[in-house]
Amino acid sequence: MAGLERAIVIGGGIGGLTAAAALHRRGVRVTVLERAASLEPVGAAISLSPNALRALDVIGIGDDVRALAAWQGDGGLRAPGGRWLARTSAAAAAERFGGPLVLLHRATLIGHLAARLPAGAVRTGTAARLLDPGAPDRPARVGTPAGDLEADLVVAADGIHSAVRRELFPSHPGPVYSGFTTWRLVIPVPGVEFASHETWGRGRIWGTHPLRDGRVYAYAAAPAPAGERAPDDERAELLRLYGDWHTPVPEVLAAARPGDVLRHDVHHIAVPLPAFHRGRVALAGDAAHAMPPTLGQGGNQAIEDAITLAHHAADLPAYTAARLPRTTAIARRAVRAARLNMGTGPMATVVRDSALIALSRTAPALFLRGFDGIADWRPPAGAARPGGSAEEAGRMLAADHGRRGPEENTP
Repeated sequence: MAGLERAIVIGGGIGGLTAAAALHRRGVRVTVLERAASLEPVGAAISLSPNALRALDVIGIGDDVRALAAWQGDGGLRAPGGRWLARTSAAAAAERFGGPLVLLHRATLIGHLAARLPAGAVRTGTAARLLDPGAPDRPARVGTPAGDLEADLVVAADGIHSAVRRELFPSHPGPVYSGFTTWRLVIPVPGVEFASHETWGRGRIWGTHPLRDGRVYAYAAAPAPAGERAPDDERAELLRLYGDWHTPVPEVLAAARPGDVLRHDVHHIAVPLPAFHRGRVALAGDAAHAMPPTLGQGGNQAIEDAITLAHHAADLPAYTAARLPRTTAIARRAVRAARLNMGTGPMATVVRDSALIALSRTAPALFLRGFDGIADWRPPAGAARPGGSAEEAGRMLAADHGRRGPEENTP
């Protein structure tokens, strides 16, 4: 890549490692600086939709991840008593958006991404801070305990509470509390069969999904004051909130131990940043556009960022132009979805559920249309590295002449 020889990635999560792999594939010497002692992610599973899988095709792991898809049957939305509010078809979604939805453990994806980097490219246990964002006539500079580093590009993928974002845009208000908290767990639940589903109650959500390795991924969300924690343990809190919901919710909770349950308050960036770059520094993932998880797009958008950034690494204004409008629109849709999901009014819940049932019966395709402009995104034409394989060239040609045509894939 002309004019770009050295890049530093701050943050060894999914977005940071994808960016590092994409830059490395284009011939850039990359160093990843991760504060944690290992790349073992904080979190449970991640859902990758076709847009992210096409992005992963660019770095050569899309098909490996697709092979991990576990559930190919029907699923949908349920009420706490078990009634189906809406049914969804994995086959119909794959046909509409050009691929499956894949649920996998975050550690599995991290392993695939790290394997795309050369030995020594990732430095764990290394705190980093931005000293100088750089300019056209000077490199960016990053401080570490072992000394300062210079780079032609710095990718800041340091999460929702990004220190780099605060350095670049000190007047930006930063993330705000979304008003609800989430619980997640990945455990074996022997002897229980179920259809992949999400259940909507009055101000509460539960989801249960099978993983390829035989374990079950479950998550829940409910309004709560910021920082609140259970008086005993989070498994007990889940039993209080969801213990009388339909199968397999009680069975999952019976199989769980208190230490299996992760709880995190949800924050998002309500005021969009003025840009995703400054100088030679680019923001990616939650550092740029943290959003509620209600559309399942947080990690997917970080992967899109990474591939697009590698493509526009020598022209960061083009990266901002490609990503800021799209992620802003998706983040706003996620906030609206959270308001619908987390509504606590009894009449509003009845109206919502009745509308879902009617819509599912009369126009089931409308549920899939809600992801038009999201799941059908394709990487920039030419995003595969120059001189790549014939398979890469074929994928990029298909992307350039995809089902959405030449127009921009913004929502």
